[in-house]
Amino acid sequence: MEQRRLLKTIENVLSKKFESEEEILEQALYEIVTRENIQISGGRIWKLNPAKKQYELLFQAGKVQRIKKGFVLPVKDYPIFKLIPEKRTVLANETNEVLKKKGIFRYSASGVGEKVKIKNYLYYEYLLAVNSEHIDDKLRYTLNIIATVLTSRIKEFRSEKSTDHLIKDIDKAKQLQRSILPAHEYSFHNYELFGLTIPAETLGGDFFDYVKIGNDEERLGIVVGDAASKGISAAAEAMYISGAVRMASKFQIKISPFMYRLNNLVNQIFSDDRFCTLFYGEISNDKKGLFLYANAGHNPPFFFSKKRKKAIPLLPTGPILGPAPNSKYETDSINFAPGDLLVIYSDGIVEAANEKFKLYEDKRLIKAVLSNIDKSPKELAYLIIEDVVKFSTAESKYQDDKTLVIIKRKEENDS
Repeated sequence: MEQRRLLKTIENVLSKKFESEEEILEQALYEIVTRENIQISGGRIWKLNPAKKQYELLFQAGKVQRIKKGFVLPVKDYPIFKLIPEKRTVLANETNEVLKKKGIFRYSASGVGEKVKIKNYLYYEYLLAVNSEHIDDKLRYTLNIIATVLTSRIKEFRSEKSTDHLIKDIDKAKQLQRSILPAHEYSFHNYELFGLTIPAETLGGDFFDYVKIGNDEERLGIVVGDAASKGISAAAEAMYISGAVRMASKFQIKISPFMYRLNNLVNQIFSDDRFCTLFYGEISNDKKGLFLYANAGHNPPFFFSKKRKKAIPLLPTGPILGPAPNSKYETDSINFAPGDLLVIYSDGIVEAANEKFKLYEDKRLIKAVLSNIDKSPKELAYLIIEDVVKFSTAESKYQDDKTLVIIKRKEENDS
């Protein structure tokens, strides 16, 4: 299941009102074991008892034999649990004989909630453990997303219970966020660029930037990111990541190691419920129009070939930034011919909803671009935003930050 779509699915499921965080966990467990596209046959939620140094069974669901109520897992019997705060999700063979008799031979375990110190090691408050016929890295990435969203929702629930939640210096924060955004229009060698972002609230988690690589004026980096959630916390993360990208651009680092380091930085600096999708690409004065890029779980941008009148999605080349350290990111490439363009966007564009909760979706975006492929990036960007606004409605409860960056290679007759 595509990472961003899975993220939104879980967020939507957990967006309703809950009476307790245990209810949140139970609902999430039920959802993941009943959704065929996640391919999980059964699962359990374990709660840490720090005083007794053990995890106690809280809930279980799915097509697996039931474990006796009150069953516990002493942390000393599972040294692999010490790795969960570092990796977020671990894959392992079951060693407990009772659980093996229940048909649990291989499992995955993901950390949820805050971290609690027992002796010299950290353990998560909760563990989400699942069974599947496919215990592999793909499942681990999926569970990292689920565990991250669950942690975020639990923290939101706890925050909602606090009656003294004050927000200070909103105007200063808004001005600071605006200061990190580049000028809308930009020209670089044979390329025209135009970008804009519209936050759903006073402050938003979307951001974009144009960054010169090194001092040779031959390469330009384009970054579009979407930090988790909305409001102040998302804006703070967006500003930090944008600043990190600008700093890294001073050094001529290749894209894959750059993304690797950026992911580890987000993982180390921000709490477990923070994450970010990010698309990064580079244009240059290359005569063949070479464009190198990496996509960290972001909505696939669409590359439009003017000659073929076709939209090509630039799919993720690695996972979202934050949940799992030491993740690998591949670098891919396309070639711009004169007149070709690339549309990079955040989910607030394609997931804008009308009063019937029908989404704008990729197809409508592609149609709008192909019908106006001869327009300049600026004209096309405003046309798309206008179409999205007409389609959606302010009364819809589901609105997200909207960001759009369009890159076009000039044609020979363009001035």
